[in-house]
Amino acid sequence: MLKCLKLFWAAAVLVLPVTVFAGDKLGLGRAALPEEIAAWDVDIRPNGAGLPAGSGDALYGEEVFADKCASCHGDFAEGVDNWPVLAGGFGTLGDKDPVKTVGSYWPYLSTVWDYVNRSMPFGEAQSLSADEVYAIVAYMLYSNDLVDEDFVLSDTNFAEFEMHNARGFVVDDRPETEYALWRSEPCMQDCKDRVEITMRASILDVTPDETAAESTEKSEAAEVAAAAPAAEKEAVVSPAVVDEAAASPELVAAGKKVFRKCKACHQVGPKAKSRSGPHLNNILGRGIGTIDGFRYSKAFKKAAEAGQVWDMAQLVSFLANPKKSIKGTKMSFSGLKKEKDIDAIIAYLNAEGA
Repeated sequence: MLKCLKLFWAAAVLVLPVTVFAGDKLGLGRAALPEEIAAWDVDIRPNGAGLPAGSGDALYGEEVFADKCASCHGDFAEGVDNWPVLAGGFGTLGDKDPVKTVGSYWPYLSTVWDYVNRSMPFGEAQSLSADEVYAIVAYMLYSNDLVDEDFVLSDTNFAEFEMHNARGFVVDDRPETEYALWRSEPCMQDCKDRVEITMRASILDVTPDETAAESTEKSEAAEVAAAAPAAEKEAVVSPAVVDEAAASPELVAAGKKVFRKCKACHQVGPKAKSRSGPHLNNILGRGIGTIDGFRYSKAFKKAAEAGQVWDMAQLVSFLANPKKSIKGTKMSFSGLKKEKDIDAIIAYLNAEGA
């Protein structure tokens, strides 16, 4: 009995402080200082609220991106291995395997700035200055052909920029329009007088008569038929012909700017040499994969064996979409989206590399 009393009083002593202070403050900690709150308050809103003062242009952003980001995301924001692709993907959001990038999918520029500022570079989060973040975001927009290379992004013009997919999202109204349809109490008994079979599946054509192989053959035939008009349409597209003699100095100068996307791997001009990519002197009319001493990929070797030539049509096709033009190419560049850029860079290659 005595032992039980001792246990009772010991338990009472332990419970008593909790009872006394349950409704009071514990007196722990202190009020946060203004600078401490500011250190946590770093989120950026779509209207630009929360942005620090600063600016950065796409050209400087290319340098910072190459130094801080390209090891994972590629020199052209095309993604390395399984790291995220940041550029391209336009027109794919309706596909079974959409390419969701900063350019094709993200609706707000503030999300890009906030994420880069808060979490990048990988392993060195929050090591970038505000100007570097502005420059990197400007380069991402440039990589997606949403701005020109001389574009400057700053806290003053940030809210004016509208992303490509800004209007591609809708307000989720399912709580008002759908939830009531399937939240009613289900009937558990005496729900229907009797069940009557009105039609057999075979009569309704729900159960197919054809075999799986026949179905596959029909599906493949349909895909070929659907692809045929598209192929015909592509065939009638005639590329713009850029005559070296007729190319204006302005077009050549514009091509020199576009070539900045290529100079990390290629050279052109009197002192040009092959680097990670072959030199581009005298490319128009030259056989594909024929630069002596350069180690071409299997795709280019195959094109060389087939006798393919860099004529105007082939050059335009490759500049627009390298991976589609020469399947299996190892070149990471995703292509030029604007026809004027393709015309300009061909004019520059003709003028500089003749």
